[in-house]
Amino acid sequence: MHVASCKAIRLFCARHPEAKKPLDRWYDVAGAAVWANFIDVRQSFNTADFVAPHVVFDIGGNKYRLIAEINFRKKALFIRHIMTHNEYEKGAWKR
Repeated sequence: MHVASCKAIRLFCARHPEAKKPLDRWYDVAGAAVWANFIDVRQSFNTADFVAPHVVFDIGGNKYRLIAEINFRKKALFIRHIMTHNEYEKGAWKR
């Protein structure tokens, strides 16, 4: 997968340095993946959820959420939001 918007990871890690290691791990797995559909995503990340049109990844033992849109045909993943679990629960990202 081509992971677009890597700047979002850098900016989030600047505010939350403890998130760097788990986000780097997520990036390595996602970047090496060849996903054809959401079922393939779940094989790599069994806690991922589909919240149309986004895929929500639990990062760092459920401490963070990465919200992405995936174009399976073009093999591209676009990071839309990265937030703490508490920020995610407020739901503002859905608007």
